[in-house]
Amino acid sequence: MSEEKARKVGEVICEQLVDAGKKDSDIVVLTSDSRGSGSLVPFAKELPKQIVEVGIAEQDLVTISAGLAHSGKRPFAVSPAAFLTMRSIEQVKVDVSYSNTNVKLLGISGGNSYSVLGSTHHSLQDLAITRAIPNLEVYMPCDQYQTVGLFKYLVKSDKPAYIRIGKKALNNCYSNPEEAFVKPGKANVLRNGKDVALVAMGETVPEALKAADLLEKQGIKATVVDLVSLKPLDTELLSKISNEFSDIYTIEEHSIYNGIGSAVAEVVATSGSAKLHILGFPDAPAIAGTQDEVFSYYGLDGAGIAKNVEKSIS
Repeated sequence: MSEEKARKVGEVICEQLVDAGKKDSDIVVLTSDSRGSGSLVPFAKELPKQIVEVGIAEQDLVTISAGLAHSGKRPFAVSPAAFLTMRSIEQVKVDVSYSNTNVKLLGISGGNSYSVLGSTHHSLQDLAITRAIPNLEVYMPCDQYQTVGLFKYLVKSDKPAYIRIGKKALNNCYSNPEEAFVKPGKANVLRNGKDVALVAMGETVPEALKAADLLEKQGIKATVVDLVSLKPLDTELLSKISNEFSDIYTIEEHSIYNGIGSAVAEVVATSGSAKLHILGFPDAPAIAGTQDEVFSYYGLDGAGIAKNVEKSIS
């Protein structure tokens, strides 16, 4: 784990896209009135001929991106996750997925990032939708190093993908991009323990590591797994831990239905014997509050995760 300061993933993505865009003029960024919230102002200044502003028209954003891809461009469509995966999901399914079109869909301000703006702006169902769409890879980077590794892959990949990021500056879980992102479908074990397994992705990975530290003080040693990619999924590693542990906890900034927990459950049900505990947002509109307050309320912060584990272990 690096001692470098926490960084916002969006800023790191902009740096990667500027670097790649200078080397490849086919890389273009499209935004739906979101260059500011997407941290893309530096890209617009550096490469003004490689950014397209479509305005608040997410369906057009996706379809135009698909058209550009068919013309040989390598588009990155950037929009708030709540709108990109709801308002324009038909275009994602038909224009991008159906024809296996090389469009990278970047859902910014994902999960509960918009906090007090409420359920209209939360994207707590996006993973459920996107992981069910054929041909679409699904990612949620957990720190700056994983973001760098992931985007070095994405700018070269010809496959469509959905990438969800939040707004927080994230503490580092890794020390370099090479260890943080190996390849699609390759999860990473960040910590080894013998008593319980914690499986997380994106912004819940640092919380899972905090929980492991708290649990160790209680004599409970936890393995922490960062899924890295939800689709493709590392079924080999999940099958292994589902036979090594009696209890697995999944932690997600998403509905408890059809997200990370459900993906892990599909593996455990067919190849393992562990009891699975899914920690996430309940089947109800999320409360209003800061992201930290909401995480604490639903038991998704380090202390809440540790408390849930202690209950089952005891």
